[in-house]
Amino acid sequence: MEKKQSPFLAWLWLLIGMLYMGIPLIATLIFSLSSELRAGKAISFQAYANLFSDPAFGSGLLFSLGAGLLTILISTLLLVPTVYWVQLRMPYLRPVLELLTLLPIVVPVIVQVFGLLALYNGTFLTSGNQGLYILMIGAYVVLVFPYVYRPINSAFQAINVKVLTEASQSLGAGWFRIITRVILPNVWGGVLNAAFITLATALGEFTISNWLAQQTFSMYVYGIKDKIYEPVAFTVVSFLLTWLFIAVLQGFTQPDRLARLMGRFGGLIRLTRGQRG
Repeated sequence: MEKKQSPFLAWLWLLIGMLYMGIPLIATLIFSLSSELRAGKAISFQAYANLFSDPAFGSGLLFSLGAGLLTILISTLLLVPTVYWVQLRMPYLRPVLELLTLLPIVVPVIVQVFGLLALYNGTFLTSGNQGLYILMIGAYVVLVFPYVYRPINSAFQAINVKVLTEASQSLGAGWFRIITRVILPNVWGGVLNAAFITLATALGEFTISNWLAQQTFSMYVYGIKDKIYEPVAFTVVSFLLTWLFIAVLQGFTQPDRLARLMGRFGGLIRLTRGQRG
């Protein structure tokens, strides 16, 4: 007779993990709110006001969001058909694909950047800002390759690709319709999980954007490095924004829940305006 394991250890490790992640974040938040402590104020949002009033903050955020969404689109278009075809017709290439996904982890990011600059030196990719932007997106796609491949591959492992394909072909569907109308909806959860990681990477990546001279969201903190409280406030804001965008992406898998949440948020805003009026 098997002895049931006590949930105490599970809850203990969960509590330790929450404290390990939460205490530094809380300490960072408290420090960012103490910019006017010497003036007699216990709490001050001046550092956050300085961030949101700076036009470079918003432009950097929108720039990184656009780069992240473009990276998600390109990665999905590359990997979903590739993993589908490997699993359907060429399963012997799966170890090769697994090995390729490890290369961006093994090779340091700074080495990847210098390699790209050396390889495309003298071409249009290094002759202007638009070319460098394309080079940055390509580097992002390579950088997130390991983290995009695994959730998508796990989603494909959970379905029977051969049966779905043969059933679709028997009904007269072509390859494009099979991938977009049959396969993609069944692996949509894995695609969204990959999108979460890609968006978080695009918002926090610094090395590539720095060496390619792109004004991304993470580069903004480099411009305010001489200040004391604004970089700390930036850390808190970037953490919250990342989770906010991930929650919005998660809502696409559950649109009804997202609609209810937005309805409650709108009701709260109307109630607040009514109280002010």
